[in-house]
Amino acid sequence: MGKADFLSPKAIANRIKSKGLQKLRWYCQMCQKQCRDENGFKCHCMSESHQRQLLLASEDPNKFMDYFSDEFKNDFIELLSRRFGTKRVHNNIIYNEYISHREHVHMNSTQWETLTDFTKWLGREGLCKVDETPKGWYVQYIDRDPETIRRQEEQARKKKQDLDDEERSARFIEEQVRRGRGAKEVEEAPVFTELKRESEEEKVAFNMGASACVAGPSKSSAALGASALKAAAAAAASTKRKDTSGEARGDKKKKSALEEIMEMEERKRKKQHPVRTDHWLQPNIVVKVVTKRLGEKYHKKKAVITEVRDKYGAVVKMIDSGDKLKLDQNHVETVIPAPGKRVLILNGPHRDAEALLEGIDEKNFSATLTLESGQLKGKRVDVAYEDFSKLA
Repeated sequence: MGKADFLSPKAIANRIKSKGLQKLRWYCQMCQKQCRDENGFKCHCMSESHQRQLLLASEDPNKFMDYFSDEFKNDFIELLSRRFGTKRVHNNIIYNEYISHREHVHMNSTQWETLTDFTKWLGREGLCKVDETPKGWYVQYIDRDPETIRRQEEQARKKKQDLDDEERSARFIEEQVRRGRGAKEVEEAPVFTELKRESEEEKVAFNMGASACVAGPSKSSAALGASALKAAAAAAASTKRKDTSGEARGDKKKKSALEEIMEMEERKRKKQHPVRTDHWLQPNIVVKVVTKRLGEKYHKKKAVITEVRDKYGAVVKMIDSGDKLKLDQNHVETVIPAPGKRVLILNGPHRDAEALLEGIDEKNFSATLTLESGQLKGKRVDVAYEDFSKLA
């Protein structure tokens, strides 16, 4: 009997039936063929191609099982890392997404009998964090990519550098106070001993009057000594305060009028502009497009910001093609030019100041700049990579 015509109702019905997932019991993993019913599966098992595949598998069955196990493991972990990242998710959710692909490797051809066994194996091998709950097994992917680890270390280093002087001084003061409290000597408690006679013939005598006379002066002398010490310490402290205040007055007198004006301008500028802000876009600077959503045509390409909108958005003009794009602040990054080029400081205490790039410190992710504008013109400062960019 010939095959049905392509556009005949029978052929169309067969194609509709073959779409989607079929029963697992009628799937042949060796031949990667899905049968629609038991009769079709029986006919496939009797076919010459299937018998040939079985002969190949019988020569080295462990080789084929290891191959299918590796394929299943790699596809499962790739789906987990790409779809869920490092989130904690139920293993059944991942498995249901995995088997929705028609050409997936079936678990009955691997070394694991159940999904629970496979989940436990992932935990033992250290590929994922697994934990059992009343609702079932949960899986969390462990990202050991060197690029990810390097990025995390870089973020931690930058966060450590962002600690300002006030926090450091506060921590230093707290540490000094804690050390001062711990260094206080603990007053020794009096030790009471048992009254014993050295010999039986010795008489025990109590002289209450003499002890009172002796105890009285000693206590008064001790009190006088303590009060005298306190008075001396207070006098020394007051003299020290006077000396320090006198030195401070002397330092203030030594400052010139120009230095006082510069300090006032610096304080005023700090009040008007906060030290750091969460937006840094400025017109006429060169940036690099880091988002992949626009395709390979614009990825890692340089552009010039022509207009800033709502602090966090910008209209950029691509240097290569001349195309104009509207991008968010998170879609671009700063550009570090060669030493000797002019840059614009985008964040920090010297925000909006133009400077000249003197050198780059790769170890601390910062650069040395010489200010070319503002009250501190000519001063050298160290600025992090993300706080300045090349001028157009």
